Order: sequence, then structure tokens, then C-alpha cells
Amino acid sequence: MSGRQPDRPVRTAVNLQDWQHVTFLHWAYDPDAVQRLLPRSLRVQRWGDVTWVGAIPFRMANVRFPGLPVVPGWRSFAELNVRAYVTGPDGREGIWFLGMLVARRSFALALRTIGLPYSASASQVRVEWPRIDYRFAAPGLLSPRADDWFTAAVEVGAPLEGRERTRLIDTLTGRFTAFHRRGIMWQTPVAHQPWPLHHATVDGELTAPLRWVGLPEPEGQVMVQASPGVNVRLASLRPAPSLRLPHAPPGTVYVPSAARQ
Repeated sequence: MSGRQPDRPVRTAVNLQDWQHVTFLHWAYDPDAVQRLLPRSLRVQRWGDVTWVGAIPFRMANVRFPGLPVVPGWRSFAELNVRAYVTGPDGREGIWFLGMLVARRSFALALRTIGLPYSASASQVRVEWPRIDYRFAAPGLLSPRADDWFTAAVEVGAPLEGRERTRLIDTLTGRFTAFHRRGIMWQTPVAHQPWPLHHATVDGELTAPLRWVGLPEPEGQVMVQASPGVNVRLASLRPAPSLRLPHAPPGTVYVPSAARQ
């Protein structure tokens, strides 16, 4: 379901991508504040009395179809997505994207056709390891240079080891189903190797993307991990099951699937 390893193989990939120089920024939220932004068929996941929302900046690279060269213009560009953690109609754990930003208008337009909420934004990712700098302009503005709508200066530290790599961190970073809606609800299976995760610190203007998607300013501190990246295989999208799940009562403690096995 979620964790370090994919819950199902992608035997026949329809698209290949590299996600490079990734930073995971997470804030705790009231579940009801996030649930109101979701389709009715999805339920926000709870950890005690909170849920988590991620803002994930990274470099998208080498987008290609199997056996073909990289799509022209899609070799390398910055992306930022804001994502909620959800349970699908059949109980499958996944992601619902509240908002997505890329510098490639062609990429944004192509992916919007399958229901992914991409918007264009001038953006930069600069890497002088162990430092990563991200800059994104306000959505819809493709000026020649990124402005300071979102900025993050990340200092990458030592790898997470042993008990530092908690079940919470693994279930937030290791998601292998993306839900999206275009007429009906779809799901796209994803597979990649376990994330190589590092400690990290961050400074900058971080919360504009959260307000952009309709969330209030977060009250708690941000949780940060960074990764050099993974190689990704995407399967063809498929209709999500239509079974409706009952709403979990307030205060329900969510237990990740790995812990229930």
C-alpha cells in the first residue's frame, strides 16, 4: 500500500521519468481542513488527530516512453506538487494532488488532459550538493526568471539510518498510487526503488503553495527530508473502483498497512 517498496509491480511501463534532487516538506493539518478539498470518493488519512500535507519540489528529468528518446523539451525542468494522503474507494492508499507546478507549459497541458492539476510557473532548481535551491514564480506566470513566491534553500545532511527512518516517514514518502479525476476517478500505479532519504534543513518562503490550493497557513513546524532521487516507472491509468467507504469517525487512528500485516 505505502512504504519503502511498491505494493504491486509495474510490469509494463508506459512512461519513464527520473525524479531528482527531491525535498519532502510536510506539515500537520486538521483532517477536516483537507477533506473539504478532496473528491467525495476519497478519504483523508489520519494519524491520530492530524493528517499531513506535502509540498514537494524537485527536478523532473528524462521524461520518455519506453524504447524512445526523451520527449523534446522534457529533459530537465523544475516541478513542485502539493499533495494530500488519501484512501481510495477500495481502501488503497495513495495521493491526491491539490496542485502541481512546472515550468514546461507543454507538459502542463499534456497532463491536464488526464485530470492532473498542473499549472505553469517559471521555476529553477540549482544544485551544489549538499545544497539545493528552489525558486518558483506564482502560478500562471511564465516570466523569464522565477520570483520569490516559493523559495527553499535546503542543506542536505546525513542519510537516515535505522530507527531514524520511521514508519511515518516511509508511508509519506513511499506512495505508489496517484488518484486523478477526468470525468471519472482514475488511478495511476507507480514503481521505483526505495527512496534514499537524508536529514535536511530548510529556509525560505515555503507556504504560498499551501495557501494557493485553499489551505490555511500551517500552525506547526515543517518536517523535512531530502533525497538525490529515484528512477520511476508509470503504468497506464485505470478506472478506480467505485466502492464507497464509510467516513472514519473523528479521532480514528490510522494504522499504515505495513503495520497491519
